[in-house]
This record gives sequence, structure tokens and C-alpha cells, in this order.
Amino acid sequence: MASKKTKDRKYELADELEQHFANYSKLFMVTVDNVGSNQLHEIRKNLRGKAVIYCGKNTQMRRVLRKLEVDRPELEQIRSKLKLNVALVFTDEDLSSLKEDIEANKMPAAARAGALAQVDVTIEKGVTALEPSMTSFLQALNIGTKITKGQIEIINDVHLLTAGVKVDQSQAALLQKLNILPFAYGLVVIACFDGGSLFSPEVLQIKPEQILASFTAGCRNVAAISLVLNTPTTVSVPYSILLAFRNLLAMSAATDHEFEGSKQMKAYLKDPSAFAGASTGPATSSKAAPAAAKKKTTSEEEDEMAAAPADLFGGGDDY
Repeated sequence: MASKKTKDRKYELADELEQHFANYSKLFMVTVDNVGSNQLHEIRKNLRGKAVIYCGKNTQMRRVLRKLEVDRPELEQIRSKLKLNVALVFTDEDLSSLKEDIEANKMPAAARAGALAQVDVTIEKGVTALEPSMTSFLQALNIGTKITKGQIEIINDVHLLTAGVKVDQSQAALLQKLNILPFAYGLVVIACFDGGSLFSPEVLQIKPEQILASFTAGCRNVAAISLVLNTPTTVSVPYSILLAFRNLLAMSAATDHEFEGSKQMKAYLKDPSAFAGASTGPATSSKAAPAAAKKKTTSEEEDEMAAAPADLFGGGDDY
């Protein structure tokens, strides 16, 4: 049976968890696989003032959450995810920046037999610190060697581990003898809780610019559909006005009619050379400039007439 001291400690931890949910509005769910107590202590020190890490038994945390769900039903999302070796990181800071701080606290670790390799590991050729007595051990791993000045030299680069593949006992022993620490372990964020919703940490990588770009693209699509269907909307009305004004300019250019908005265009068509000085391009000769301007004007006029939005507006009579 559990001692009175143990029971009291359980009650203390339960009360502490309730206080965390009352005091903080955001949290991370993190895995603590392969994270030792010393490393966890260092992570707590680095996050002091920004976040609080709570580690406890899943059964006890689920019991506390069931109690809190009476008033806060959204916490059921967290309770359903309390499986395996997880901890909760409570905070009121910006989740995106804090996630980077959490995952930056990693420590190098040796490869363990039976664990999945985090990265590919290649042992480079060259002289090692191994004694000649280890030759048979390396030959069992199909590693070509030779003796150089009383030490083992690996002849060729050896691809020892592949990411996602289990490490066997021999591979782990070899890396340990070579004093190679290929892996790094730390807290890994698996879920974020904010505003009553539990979501994937990948959401934090979305930048405001990306959201704005998606919204802008959606507005353009709505405007295009509205123009084709002749159905005015808030986003399509400015385009409709611009296209109607373009039609008026095209008709003014093709006729003697002139209105306030077409005066500058008509003046340019009558005397293109008068606007040559306003050009930002390379200077042209006085004889070549009018001809080039006239040719450009004629081409632009044809393009404008050809691009008149008769197709978009069903003939353009309404404009």
C-alpha cells in the first residue's frame, strides 16, 4: 500500500496541475523520450520565466482533466492525447518563439541498441584510436582496415547507420569505442493548445505573409468569377470600373470625342514628340523618336482595342 507521504505528494501534484491550468492559457504537449533528469533540469532552468514544465503520470493527469472538463470541456482534447511518455509545458508567451527555445535544448547522445537512428551516420576513412586487437571486431562488421603505426586505419568511408532503421548492438558498440555521439535528444513538441483548440505544431510555422497572400489570391479568384458571370461583388467593382474606363479611352482614341480623363491621351496621340523628354529610357534622336513613338502608339492602340472587355461584359453596352 502507498504510504501517507506518497498519497500527500500525489494530492500536491494534482493541485499543482489544476493551478497551472488556471494560471496559464497556452501549453505544449511534448515527448520526453531519452531525456534524463539532469537534462530536464537544465531545460527547466533555460525556460525559467517563460514556461513551466509539468511531468506526471498519465493516469493522474487524466483524472485531474476529467474534473476540470466539467467547466472547461475543451480540455478533453488534451486528455485524449495523454499517451506514452509525455509532459505538459505551460506558458503565456508566444508559442512560435517558445517552441524554438524548447527544441533548441538538445544534448548529444550515444547510439543505443534497439533505438531508431535519427540521422545517417558515416564513419570517414582514416586512422582511429582503436588498438590492433579490435581488427576482428571491425571485420565482423565488413569494415576494411589495416594497421598503421600501431593503430587501426579504416580504408574506406563506411555508411554505418541509416535514418529510421534500428541500431544493432555491434553498431552501437563501435560508435561508443570511436567516441562518436551521433544523436541528440530533447523535448519534442507534438501538439499545441491555444484559444481552446489543440492543433499540430506545424501550424506555428505559418507566417502572416502567407495568410495575407492566400487571402489576396482568394479575392482575385472571386473577382475573376464575378467579372465572367457579370455579378458585381465588393472585390470585382473596382475592376469593373477600370475596365469600363478602358473602354471609354479606347472609344475616345478611335473617335473625335474627348472627355476630361482622355485629354492627356489625346494630346499624346496628336504629338508624341512632346512627351519624349519624360521618357526614362535611353535618349533617341529627334528623327527616330517620333517614328518610334508613333509605332508604339499604334501598337498600343491596337492592343487596347483588341483587349476591350467585350467578352467579359457580354458586349460592353452597359458601360
